[in-house]
Amino acid sequence: MDQEKILVIGACGQIGRELTAALRLKFGQMQVLASDIQAKNNLSTEVFPYQQLDVTDADALEKLIADEQVTQIYHLAAMLSANGEKNPKKAWDLNMNSLLSVLDLSVKYGVKKVFWPSSIAVFGPDSEKTNTPQQGITEPSTVYGISKAAGEYWCKYYFEKFGLDVRSIRYPGLISYTGAPGGGTTDYAVDIFHHGVEAKPFTCFLKKETVLPMMYMEDAIRATLELMDAPVDNIKVRTSYNLSGLSFSPEELATEIEKLVPGFKVDYTPDFRQQIADSWPGSIDDSAAQTDWNWKPAYNLEAMVSDMLLNLRALQEI
Repeated sequence: MDQEKILVIGACGQIGRELTAALRLKFGQMQVLASDIQAKNNLSTEVFPYQQLDVTDADALEKLIADEQVTQIYHLAAMLSANGEKNPKKAWDLNMNSLLSVLDLSVKYGVKKVFWPSSIAVFGPDSEKTNTPQQGITEPSTVYGISKAAGEYWCKYYFEKFGLDVRSIRYPGLISYTGAPGGGTTDYAVDIFHHGVEAKPFTCFLKKETVLPMMYMEDAIRATLELMDAPVDNIKVRTSYNLSGLSFSPEELATEIEKLVPGFKVDYTPDFRQQIADSWPGSIDDSAAQTDWNWKPAYNLEAMVSDMLLNLRALQEI
């Protein structure tokens, strides 16, 4: 096939919505098939073409890949850190077994490229907390992190054993105005904006001084496309690339929002997610991504806050 046929699994999630839109701009609307567990009649027509899919159903996944003659897969479906701790075995089944199905079927049907996201959750209490290196200690403390750490090595294995071109990014916390928080430990940094734009007080579930790596979604989508466009010989990391955008604490974010929303109030009531956050790095060394495929973020904290509030206010007016 001369034309790419791209399957996005988990297209209705936080990353999936925006990545699907970006891929359609690049390859054409009909060349990118969105899929998720949601029924079609629950979705707006903008996500079409769309196929309902439970990715843990390997037979249904195989039929879709074969029928659509898929050439690239972006496998985004996962249960995130906080939700995963509430149902660890279900999280493992979704996060791990679905990846193995995607890898096996990609080899079987000659899929040219696979993208699978990892996370800073692969790091743990003994990892270096400042400028965590690409080859740093990975000692995850959540089932989400365990599944991502294991998945990285499965991706490397399928590249080395079968020549499958699997590429991956360890995403930091992602911030977007297009979707609601999805059950992650960094999701306070999305929810806080929804309160801020309505000038409502916000209760943060992390301590005010907890610094975590974050990234604006526009940067994350661009990084994903740039990684997948890079020549195969440039991809030196076959587990998952560290990726850095910006690091800040809840207090620093609240201060920046208050500059544009005078009187905005935040209080802090840490819950079980604080322990998860304490196990993660505060900043990431992404020099490998910079060297191998020229990665560079575009947004700092001030620019991100301004753009988030601007877009959320515009959505309120629709």
